[in-house]
Amino acid sequence: MKNEKMFQINEISMIIGGFAVQAMIYEVSCYPSPGLVSPVSCGAHKDMDFFTFIDSTSVLSRYMTMFVQEGFSDKSYKELFNSIRNLGIEAEKDMFIKTKGVNTHKGMLFLMGVTCAAVGKVIYEGKRFSEIRSIIKQMTKGIVSKELFTLKDKKDLSHGERLFIKYRTEGVRGEVERGLPTVFDFSLDFYKENADLNTNDRLVHTLIGIMQICDDSTIIYRHSPEVLEEVKEKARKVLSAGGMRTSEGRKKINDLCNGFIEKNVSPGGSADLLGVTVFLYLVEEYMKSL
Repeated sequence: MKNEKMFQINEISMIIGGFAVQAMIYEVSCYPSPGLVSPVSCGAHKDMDFFTFIDSTSVLSRYMTMFVQEGFSDKSYKELFNSIRNLGIEAEKDMFIKTKGVNTHKGMLFLMGVTCAAVGKVIYEGKRFSEIRSIIKQMTKGIVSKELFTLKDKKDLSHGERLFIKYRTEGVRGEVERGLPTVFDFSLDFYKENADLNTNDRLVHTLIGIMQICDDSTIIYRHSPEVLEEVKEKARKVLSAGGMRTSEGRKKINDLCNGFIEKNVSPGGSADLLGVTVFLYLVEEYMKSL
């Protein structure tokens, strides 16, 4: 009986982990995605291309299943977060070995790792899909004050930590501590509402939707909060013109692609949230059958 239960846990974990990998591949496969890597463009990146992302995704795939498996336990939410954090460090090392030092998925790894573990926990505890957000909040409670308000004497700061010191932007830590509001309050519903579009257009349209509201730390790191606000406003204008639903909207997206390459703008944070959006959409559909 014990072996049968373990088999079931592993099977569910592999299915959920597969959704995470699918979402990561979807994110990098859609085009036109302004400033981002895709099958036909390196966007505003000179050190990576589509195949770098495929390499990175392939090496991270087993970790996605492992993140989910961590959720299938009696660990407290805090203990769960600490355990996947350690797992994430190992995953990041493997990513950098595979990509020869190129950061393709650091933000995605953090977001997807937390979300995968929360999904595993919600299924383990027999709760509904809607409880995932609450579990993410409880897993990451206090992370901003604990990790960002104590940076004074820390050496070897990450990009996000440097931004907090300079601009007080909370980045990906703030997003998870608030329970992924960009996704749960906006992009998941937005993705569902645009189900009539083909897969590529739906992804691009949702990306633009996320860009209009996302406090994208990748843009701030490369440029400034002012440039971020300009990007948000441009995304709003694209959607006002119809986005991927109209020829005018598509033209504006293509113009963004050219402009972002020229100005070295990459909405990497929005891309990560697009991946999480697709992942949670797939999870929600799957959980209906459980």
